[in-house]
Amino acid sequence: MNELNLPPFSVKTRGARPVSGAAATPAAASRNAKLEIFDFLRKRYVTLTPEEWVRQHFTHWLVEHKGYPQGLLANEIALHIGDKTLRCDSVVYDKTAHPLMIIEYKAPSVQITQRVFTQISAYNLLLHVDYLVVSNGVQHYCLRMDYERATYTFLPEVPDYKQI
Repeated sequence: MNELNLPPFSVKTRGARPVSGAAATPAAASRNAKLEIFDFLRKRYVTLTPEEWVRQHFTHWLVEHKGYPQGLLANEIALHIGDKTLRCDSVVYDKTAHPLMIIEYKAPSVQITQRVFTQISAYNLLLHVDYLVVSNGVQHYCLRMDYERATYTFLPEVPDYKQI
């Protein structure tokens, strides 16, 4: 498994060949399609894929290290444009349920390219958030939108919740 640029957390998995701790890897998941990881936000087990491995690490990091309230984060948010449905990987809300941040995850083997930023920008056409975050678990990019000037700024790091 690729090392992630995120701190470890207490992993809960289940499946035909249950694996725990550092051994619960996407590589193990590919050997066992029924291996699942517990998503503490959705409060259920989901299939462990390389992208899901990144999502779980990233959301735990936000809650445990960056002060993001667990109740204001959501995974797999459906957006509807006509008859088309898009899915945001994660959305961060404020206390009034107004979206503040969209997060897009990729597997560690996937490079962050313009195509990924184009994808998250399409979601933002609907949500109009202040922050866009893209991560493959190794590289993390955070943009602060400036709608008045029709531009954005890359931030040096993902801000703590109290800063957004």
